[in-house]
Amino acid sequence: MSELKQRIFEAAKDFQLINFASITENGKPWVRYVVGKADNQLVFRFCTFIGSRKVGQIRENPNVHISLGAKDLETAKHWIQVEGRAEVTTDKTERESFWFDHLKNYYSGPDDPNYCIIIVSPSRIEFGTMGSMTPEVWQAAGSPC
Repeated sequence: MSELKQRIFEAAKDFQLINFASITENGKPWVRYVVGKADNQLVFRFCTFIGSRKVGQIRENPNVHISLGAKDLETAKHWIQVEGRAEVTTDKTERESFWFDHLKNYYSGPDDPNYCIIIVSPSRIEFGTMGSMTPEVWQAAGSPC
């Protein structure tokens, strides 16, 4: 794993609030908070209700954007911007591997028919650090510059 990819992973591997933007049926961006994390391939996951607006928006246009990392101005060390494509899955393995106890407040369990996982595969990630105006850029293999 490259040094930049490792730093991005370290910053994104734990559950945290993520700003997730999708495109509405009117072609406008819509941002909301979700709780998610990245795996060691920098693929991001979060869960939602299968009937949510974001699921419909992803099915219509899978191009999405994620931002995370800057929690407040006092402690912020870095920020991450992710350009990617999202997919919706109800795969049993995905739902079970993402499950954590706090989700019991929203779903009956990982087999709840309303529970689905959003998988965001990045094409480009910008890793910015406080004090620097130019972010470092990671690109997925085969992604255009």
